Amino acid sequence: MQVLPEERELSPRWWKTTLRRFSQSTQIQDPLNPPRLQWKLERMMRVPQQNQDLTLLSLCCQREKTIHPAARWRDEHRHECKPTNVTQEHALRDQSPMMTTINLVRGSVMKIHGLSRAARCLPAEGGVRGLSSSSGPRVCIVGGGPAGFYTAQQLLKARQDAAVDIYERLPVPFGLVRFGVAPDHPEVKNVINTFTQTAQHERCSFHGNVNVGKDVTINELRQAYHAVVLSYGAEGNRSMGIPGEDVPGVFSAKDFVGWYNGLPSNKELHPDLSCETAVILGQGNVALDVARILLAPVEMLKETDITHNALEALAGSKVRRVLIVGRRGPLQIACTIKELREMVNLPNTRADMLPTDFEGIAEALKDLPRPRKRLTELMMKAVKEGGDNKAEKCWGFRFFRSPVEVLAGADGKRATGFRLALNKLEGLGESARAEPTGQLEVVDCGLIISSIGYKSIPIDPAVPFDPRRAIVPNEMGRVQDTAGLYCSGWVKRGPTGVIATTMNDSFDTARALIQDMEAGKLDLSVNKAGAQAITALLQTRGVRTVLFSQWEKINAEEQKRGKSLGKPREKVLDVDEMLKIAWS
Repeated sequence: MQVLPEERELSPRWWKTTLRRFSQSTQIQDPLNPPRLQWKLERMMRVPQQNQDLTLLSLCCQREKTIHPAARWRDEHRHECKPTNVTQEHALRDQSPMMTTINLVRGSVMKIHGLSRAARCLPAEGGVRGLSSSSGPRVCIVGGGPAGFYTAQQLLKARQDAAVDIYERLPVPFGLVRFGVAPDHPEVKNVINTFTQTAQHERCSFHGNVNVGKDVTINELRQAYHAVVLSYGAEGNRSMGIPGEDVPGVFSAKDFVGWYNGLPSNKELHPDLSCETAVILGQGNVALDVARILLAPVEMLKETDITHNALEALAGSKVRRVLIVGRRGPLQIACTIKELREMVNLPNTRADMLPTDFEGIAEALKDLPRPRKRLTELMMKAVKEGGDNKAEKCWGFRFFRSPVEVLAGADGKRATGFRLALNKLEGLGESARAEPTGQLEVVDCGLIISSIGYKSIPIDPAVPFDPRRAIVPNEMGRVQDTAGLYCSGWVKRGPTGVIATTMNDSFDTARALIQDMEAGKLDLSVNKAGAQAITALLQTRGVRTVLFSQWEKINAEEQKRGKSLGKPREKVLDVDEMLKIAWS
């Protein structure tokens, strides 16, 4: 391949000929979409002059899969990327023909991990984003959890010209998959592999350490993008609304889960586990996760990614009995059979149920839907068998009970009991209502965990918000009365369902957005600056972002620390430490 001296202007005709000859003389393929290689070559003809050498370099490195020793480029240089001269000493270190070509091309070099990484390293000048069309739609997603990544995945798949930027408040991605999924459920966390592929897509970028609503407003994002999708989840807690819920020893399940999963805001929780009995209010999957973690053998937890601090606290725990309280009956319980089976089979524990709670249930079994029937049968089996009488620990459901008051000791420094109202059901099935009978009971306990649900909170005054339902009001993901603004996940429908529910919900929002693009409801004729404009704005405000390659440094460090402890990872708990590792 002939390479012209750097002083001479490289004409579009020269580039067109060079790139086509290069593509014909190699077996290069785009791993994301091979048929689009020719289209990409055509788009390269429109790349600004100063970026053309980097475009060719990305193709060379994709074929060679070589990282040049002189190239120290990272994703953080995306908005400041400029050619770096390569000395003769560095050029001689790699004698492969392809790398020789790379070293000769205008004396420039770049550290590139394949085509997808190269695309993100290209400068944003001239409206260019990697190898995608500068005139394509730019979409901003607020929130780097499951809803955000699933929305991005669907958008990238459906629109080959779309560019997607994900903004996340924390320096680390994956939201509740990282901070909400139980440590002993590693199979659920495997979805992180899919999210990683999305983040590494050539038309997608991740920007952590950005607090939308504080560091940058929604209106500023809307000015920089054709569409903005709110996927920031539900970081608030639903209150029990009873006297004494602020007494020490009372926690929300969200905070307790965040504590053992390494959420930075919960690292100082320090729950007192010196009591014998714990009460969990709520009977969903999160409640069962908390109960299981409280009672599980420490030997089991040692092999998970639970934090070291939590593991030490649980190793010294005196909790031997966990009661899981619900307002209604066994036929309305919110957990799924998988989580219930894990409780039934938990080593060194036995079920402690009240047979009176199950009166009349056997007669109703035949009319139940299959999932509900199997769940109820498993509960009844646990009631009948009771479990190993020699077990040191026990757990059990307590149905038909509502919270009335948290009781504290004489000094008011510690919860000592939970006053509950006994209920009866009015109506049948899922629609049955709990009505108080007037009877009360007190359960002696030193730890109370409220697992009655999360709730979304307003993110910005410019975004409509329904305080009663704690969601952004929307129709099929289209935010009410706000063109170009969308929502997905819990902030769209409320904090319900599993990850698969969020996936389907997010796909629906992405499809609605795409329909609006194709129907001309979004003005795509105007070129938007996207992350280039937002990053520049953040820099003026002293905010530095964490890109996905920088998150990978944190990830590597956590895995390294975990390996020394015989576990998958040991999470970094401090945001400042995360940033130090990311920017090192």
